[in-house]
Amino acid sequence: MQLRDVAVKAKVSVATVSRILNESGPVKSSTRTRVLRLVRELNYHQNLLARSLAKGENRCLGMIASNLENPFFLDILVSLESIASMRGYEVVVANTNYQPSKLVSSARLMIGRRIAGLALIATETNAALLHELEGSGLPVVVYGVGMGAGNVSIINTNYLNGMHKVVKYLRSLGHRRLAFVCQPLAVGSALEQKKAFLDVTRHFPEVEYTVVADDDGPHGGQQATSQLLASGFGPTAIISANDYIALGVLRALREHSLRVPEAVSVTGHDNITFSDFAYPALTTLDVSRKQIGHMVFEALVADDGKCQRGG
Repeated sequence: MQLRDVAVKAKVSVATVSRILNESGPVKSSTRTRVLRLVRELNYHQNLLARSLAKGENRCLGMIASNLENPFFLDILVSLESIASMRGYEVVVANTNYQPSKLVSSARLMIGRRIAGLALIATETNAALLHELEGSGLPVVVYGVGMGAGNVSIINTNYLNGMHKVVKYLRSLGHRRLAFVCQPLAVGSALEQKKAFLDVTRHFPEVEYTVVADDDGPHGGQQATSQLLASGFGPTAIISANDYIALGVLRALREHSLRVPEAVSVTGHDNITFSDFAYPALTTLDVSRKQIGHMVFEALVADDGKCQRGG
């Protein structure tokens, strides 16, 4: 069903139907009523993208996430979508599964859809892509790593401060053999957290430490912990890069009959909802995904004229 089909049925011009649907000009009340009734009867749906471009605006935002199976990323999407909906915007999303090529292709595809702004909640962001996005003029927000410039804003997590709190807490409990379990170090956030871990622990010569990396998520945490225990290092505390990984760490320790926290203490990062259901209870650093989602939205629509792209 196309616009002209509605016009033919209503015995009016295509321009008249367009004015009624877009509320862009005066039309007789009786004609408006007849056209809208036919629109419902014929189940006609407007091409919203064409309408937006014709008006020189698009109220659609894009978000690209590294791993939507991880509740951390999903919570940010829910927060972003919630405030976007209240402000008359929609959000389209893509998942990269930490694949840099997928990140680049998804970003280019979204730019091609002429979105109003793009959020990269993806820690595999690279300098070449950021340079390309700077040249696009599109409002962009990147979470996690990098420096902002021009139309690209950055929202960072202070991993060094968080790691210092965790290590200080574990040392206060008497721990001197620490292990850091994270995603592959090609992932930007994992590399930043590893650097923070090493920067903090090197100030405590009495502390022995090691780093083990595997996939993001419970399975990766489980695998990394099994490798760690098989290496003979024997940590008294394991610092997990995020709560999603920590769930797998806890399972691996149970499988090796190591009680938590009596034999090994475990910490997480993010304070996702699932961490409330971990057994035993998971000590974790709180990162407000709701606040991040709101910050992303406000950064993308700070200049509404900039966000309403067309042409």
